[in-house]
Amino acid sequence: MEFPDYFADAESRLDDASFVLFGVPFEKTSSFRHGADKGPSEIRQASWNFERYDLRTGMNFEDILVHDYGNLDVQKLTSKELFQTVKTFTATLLEKQKIPIALGGDHSITPGIVSAFPKDIAVLSLDAHMDYRQEYKNDIYNHACVIRRIADHIPLQNIAVLGLRSAEKEEYEIAQKQGLFFRDAFTINNIGIKKIIQQTKALLKGKKIYLTLDIDVVDPAYAPGTSTPEPFGLTPMQVMEIIEGFSPQLIGCDLVEVCPPYDQGQTAILAAKLINTCLSLMWKERQA
Repeated sequence: MEFPDYFADAESRLDDASFVLFGVPFEKTSSFRHGADKGPSEIRQASWNFERYDLRTGMNFEDILVHDYGNLDVQKLTSKELFQTVKTFTATLLEKQKIPIALGGDHSITPGIVSAFPKDIAVLSLDAHMDYRQEYKNDIYNHACVIRRIADHIPLQNIAVLGLRSAEKEEYEIAQKQGLFFRDAFTINNIGIKKIIQQTKALLKGKKIYLTLDIDVVDPAYAPGTSTPEPFGLTPMQVMEIIEGFSPQLIGCDLVEVCPPYDQGQTAILAAKLINTCLSLMWKERQA
């Protein structure tokens, strides 16, 4: 059964909306599995599975002012052109005082979005991978370089990476030497998610935060349909706790690396629910 091609309940007019959701079906930098360009449409289809009422937040989705802009036309672009295209589009949303919610695509969509924001914001990245390479496959805009490109725009001390469990030795050592704040999944498991959230909050205190959520931060047992699955990941509940912990500071988010050909739809279902979680918590904060 086919449902409408927009995100469930995202029925506000663009002018009226607080949130503007848009798809970026780009995946030319994927390094293992391919199919992340199909992520936005699958996440939208999955969104129709859920009740309109969020019993955790008490929010009703038909009351949240969301507009689904559709997909940006990015399939034929290079990764460098993609960077500029999403930067320009995000800048137009910010000028209209809209909160951007992006659906990937691979993780290379994120630096362009972040670069449209002021340089004093913070970025919270939930990811299995460090993504701190200067370049990968002769491409500085590759999805393996996301955090390094974000650090071109905002100070490194305004970036936090949670849930990682994979990095190249050189990349890992450079990140440590330069002072990137990160907490790997093993540390999170040892000392607990609440303690990690406290540590990260201390770092990002008083800052507006853009959240980038690579679905591979979640253990592949829960999210097998992703481009570069990495075992020993976070649980969906842990990810929800992180979103909840930082929701008062969030000014936008993206969710990337859903790769639908590699499962039976469960990753898209989780992704849609995480987007709903972000929307309902951010909306609740704005109603307070």
